[in-house]
Amino acid sequence: MPDIKSWFNNMSAPMPWHRKIRLLLRNFYTKIRYRQDCCGHPGEPGCCE
Repeated sequence: MPDIKSWFNNMSAPMPWHRKIRLLLRNFYTKIRYRQDCCGHPGEPGCCE
């Protein structure tokens, strides 16, 4: 599971909020669906770094 610092770093990426929310939901869904700690998109909102 990624730490809080990584989560905040990923959420502070320079992109519009609607895109951040979409990526966050997509990456959380991927992690839940495949039962993994990381979705495979490092650096994106909702994923490990």
